[in-house]
Amino acid sequence: MVVIDTTVWVDYLQGAQNVETDWLDQQLDRQRLALTDVIFCEVLQGLSDDATAKEVEDLLLRFEMFATGGVDLAREAARNYRTLRSRGRTVRKTIDCLIATFCIREGHSLLHRDRDFDPFEKFLELSVVHP
Repeated sequence: MVVIDTTVWVDYLQGAQNVETDWLDQQLDRQRLALTDVIFCEVLQGLSDDATAKEVEDLLLRFEMFATGGVDLAREAARNYRTLRSRGRTVRKTIDCLIATFCIREGHSLLHRDRDFDPFEKFLELSVVHP
């Protein structure tokens, strides 16, 4: 399963063309794709009006949606944050810690365009799709 990060969805929805959006476009009907509830929230909160938000919501709900929350994931994400910080890598966004930790824990790959995920891949074995 490949989880698609907010950074890729935003570019894709805005019609930006890059290797990640090209990969997503090619794989939409070929692979099992998913997103997490926090990715869903991030994408929707960036939209300017309710009508557009409804269209995007309908599109995103076609994919598997994972609930991420809970004490166990929060604890693991905080531990991963501290581990990376001890190695000189400070992750800028808590949500990215949650997304990366979820993917690591559940064995999913991640497609992203965000440097905050790089130390998770390098030090914590996050599986990343490199188109």
